[in-house]
Amino acid sequence: MIVSMQDKGEALLSKCSKGFKSLVRRKQVDSVHVRREGHQLARKLTALDLTAIGVGTTIGAGVYVLVGTVAREHTGPALTVSFLIAGLAAALSAFCYAELASRCPSAGSAYHYAYICIGESVAWLIGWSLILEYTIGGAAIARGISPNIALFLGGEGNLPAFLVRHTIPQLGVVVDPCAAILVLIVTFLLCAGIKESSLVQTIVTTVNVCAMLFIIVAGGYLACKTGWVGYELHGGFFPFGLNGMLAGSAIVFFSYIGFDAVTGAAEETKRPLRDLPLGIGMTLTLCCILYMLVSVVIVGLVPYYALNPDTPISSAFSANGMQWAAYIVTAGAVTALCASLMGSLLPQPRLLMAMARDGLLPAFFSDISTRTQVPVKSTVTTGMLAAVLAFFMDVSELSGMVSVGTLLAFTVVAISILILRYAPPEEVPLPSSLQQFIDSLRKQLDDDSQLMERKEFNDADIVEQSPSQSEYGEASIQYPLIEKQFCEGNQDKQNPRRRRNIAIWNLALFCIGVLVLTSAASAEYLPSLVRFSLGAVGAAILLCSLVVLACLNQDEARHSFGHTGGFLCPFVPFLPAACILINSYLLMSLGVGTWIRVSIWLIMGALVYISYGWRHSSLTNAVYVPMAYLDHIYRASSSHQV
Repeated sequence: MIVSMQDKGEALLSKCSKGFKSLVRRKQVDSVHVRREGHQLARKLTALDLTAIGVGTTIGAGVYVLVGTVAREHTGPALTVSFLIAGLAAALSAFCYAELASRCPSAGSAYHYAYICIGESVAWLIGWSLILEYTIGGAAIARGISPNIALFLGGEGNLPAFLVRHTIPQLGVVVDPCAAILVLIVTFLLCAGIKESSLVQTIVTTVNVCAMLFIIVAGGYLACKTGWVGYELHGGFFPFGLNGMLAGSAIVFFSYIGFDAVTGAAEETKRPLRDLPLGIGMTLTLCCILYMLVSVVIVGLVPYYALNPDTPISSAFSANGMQWAAYIVTAGAVTALCASLMGSLLPQPRLLMAMARDGLLPAFFSDISTRTQVPVKSTVTTGMLAAVLAFFMDVSELSGMVSVGTLLAFTVVAISILILRYAPPEEVPLPSSLQQFIDSLRKQLDDDSQLMERKEFNDADIVEQSPSQSEYGEASIQYPLIEKQFCEGNQDKQNPRRRRNIAIWNLALFCIGVLVLTSAASAEYLPSLVRFSLGAVGAAILLCSLVVLACLNQDEARHSFGHTGGFLCPFVPFLPAACILINSYLLMSLGVGTWIRVSIWLIMGALVYISYGWRHSSLTNAVYVPMAYLDHIYRASSSHQV
């Protein structure tokens, strides 16, 4: 009886251990060894195409409204500085994305990087969050286009009857046919091929950028004529103080979200090692420059307190006798929204395709068209879902959930950089079909190990039996080189393992410190003393672990991880650490209502993963081998096939 209970306990413990290991199992970086079955995505995109995708996705119509709201309530004339600080904060994430995109240039973006560096469960969490972000983001953008089109045409009465918003009395729902039709048009363009859709994206983005350049040039000319009255105020350049400027930076930070769409097209890039970092860098640089120049002009053209919060740019031109400029500004807003809609719908089918390839979603989503070389089934599915949402639902209240997905992705990507540098994966999964070659290599290594042990034992005997004194009375060792190599070999094996363990523990402590510090900083409902105490403890843990990481040598295996020769993130560990801290604070600062809605979505995702993804994962029957023996196994496999 006791033995039976003990056996059951051991079996239960074994199952729990196996279940936990399956949650943290990591996949292999796609390489020349990995030959995908079926058709591939077309590699047709250049750095210019990627930049057009990134700029189009990032510069939405929000900037046409954001400058008025933030300047009036938070920054005043210091709006330009807020955009600069927010751009620098976004650049921290961009550096991390650039390295991972060049090392792991496959579809899936942050989901793909998390699966390689952290584990399957975290990757699923990020992928599921990004699905929500892209779906709601695309529907929200589409719902914002029809009012701007109506404004451009002079009112809703000038729109065709079938495009006008109307209410269904029985349901009390305002439907938007124009939004749904626009989503379907964009879906059709994305199904036509990546080069065709990127060409349209480039044209639309160019029109948007030209509208912004018109605002900068014409607005600067008017401001020079009027003497830049917006900067000649008694309140000075910082009327709301430093805190107001930083609060403005936190708000306008979200206007930089979108550059990560570049990594969604990684598998369709001609030269990913060069073009992906270049596309990310050019996207963020252009957006930051345009944002800053527009804010300089608008805040200088009209005093910040006189800006219209709804139409700040149009009203600023109207106040200076250029009412006709409103048409150009509105055209820029419409094209910005259209480009942003295309950028939102582009990465989601590729994310679903990547998750289906890994077995976490049905294989239906991984099918690639033989003619257009794009995942048509995934594109149509996501387009139809976004069109239905845009038609029936006002998703503006759910827009905060979009921020959660993005900030979670930014945080996980920065953590992945630290793991890659200090504790990269030591083992890689191989399909069970290679089991015979793995067993053959293991047997060969065991035989070599036994020979080495026998040789070391014999050498040790020789050393022990040799006289400790030579005939001249001087100390002597018969084989000093053997003894030295034996000792150094043991030290070489122990020191990297010890350094790796220290790095892993300090990475965990750093994440705990960030969580405690940001929770204390955002928990305004707690007493000041409790917040300060928790913040001090979190800051101490964070700083101590960061100092230890800075003093440790980075793992040598990082040089051979993934595709080498691409971009490397600078100032590790400080740059990724700052990225994690900023994004975690922004996550903690989101409203309780947003987190409740996101939690419901994540619980649904956990149920889907447990019921399907965990059981059908491509790593279920994988065999893990040390990375050092990977090439040997593949060579043996190739020679056997020949």
